[in-house]
Amino acid sequence: MTRKLLLTLAIGLTPMLATTACGAASPEATAPAPAPTKKSFSAFDATEFATFNEPWAMTFLPDGSVLVTEKAGRLQHLDLTSRTQHEITGGPKVAYGGQGGFGDVVLHPDFASNQLVYLSYAEEGSNNTRGAAVARAKLVLDASGAGTLQDLSVIWRQDAKVSGNGHYGHRIAFGPDGKLWITSSERQKFDPAQDMASNLGKLIRLNDDGSVPADNPFASQGGVAAQVWSLGHRNMLGIAFDADNKLWVHEMGPAGGDELNLIARGANYGYPIVSNGDHYDGRPIPDHSTRPEFAAPKVTWNPVISPAGFIIYSGDLFPQWKGSGFIGGLSSQALVRVSFDGDAAREAERFDMGARIREVEQGPDGAVWVLEDGKDGKLLKLTPKG
Repeated sequence: MTRKLLLTLAIGLTPMLATTACGAASPEATAPAPAPTKKSFSAFDATEFATFNEPWAMTFLPDGSVLVTEKAGRLQHLDLTSRTQHEITGGPKVAYGGQGGFGDVVLHPDFASNQLVYLSYAEEGSNNTRGAAVARAKLVLDASGAGTLQDLSVIWRQDAKVSGNGHYGHRIAFGPDGKLWITSSERQKFDPAQDMASNLGKLIRLNDDGSVPADNPFASQGGVAAQVWSLGHRNMLGIAFDADNKLWVHEMGPAGGDELNLIARGANYGYPIVSNGDHYDGRPIPDHSTRPEFAAPKVTWNPVISPAGFIIYSGDLFPQWKGSGFIGGLSSQALVRVSFDGDAAREAERFDMGARIREVEQGPDGAVWVLEDGKDGKLLKLTPKG
């Protein structure tokens, strides 16, 4: 997800965060981790800074510290200098189980002045149903690094809530125009991806308060259709803008059908009518080439990489990778580099990480940071060798 605009926020404004309006005692901080350990990979060194319990997403604050979501419902604040962690209280109640739980965390583009953070998560519905939601709140930190989320309010929900614990998506990002983008996956229900009476299987574009921009392609239809920018998606778990403001989204396909898509206004990407993969039970799905009216992916993977997390690198620490995309691989246990050439893309390199990679972010100094998936998931800082 692209957050490079957020990293330019003035560090001098960060003391505004070190106040709190509540008198409750701060939660105890975890003890600082042992000294960082370094491991050498083929193209970079990786330094371990902390471990988390089922981490899902991360974002940098202007002072260089990090917010990390843990799937069971915790939001952690990590000071990278002292390597102390504090749990941030006041978060939403999440529906934890399967692929569901706490999801993404991003900062408002004007975070330095409004301290607003945006959170995605799975929430309970009636009759054993669930759906993704996005809320925003004010992050208030105290001098110790502990803090709370205040004035939490839900600004978007999947419609309708359905049974099951899979394919929430709920990656979020702010675009160059300040609009809020949400990946709303099809919840393993297939057909809603083509149904404009539902916002499942769609890429969503909203104003920062959750209202619908008047220039969305289906705004005139009203209802949830007005939220939609593109449709026909499966399970979108990465979203990023490149230097030319083109929007790229990757998604987990069925067997043999992971995709990287260049997003076009109002386009239909064809799922479940077409896919370059097949159903897990072996039933074939027609390829994109059979239905040219549907937008085809720019890259497909077979065998799959199980993509999760996504940045398009803009830093100077790895000058050879400037403009490349980096995708975390779950089943592939890899960090996958993608090269772009205008509207075309290809896999350029694959780095064996020896663990499932859930999240990828770019740090303020241009380092690449990754979160391993699962219990005791490590937070690793990738820097040039030596």
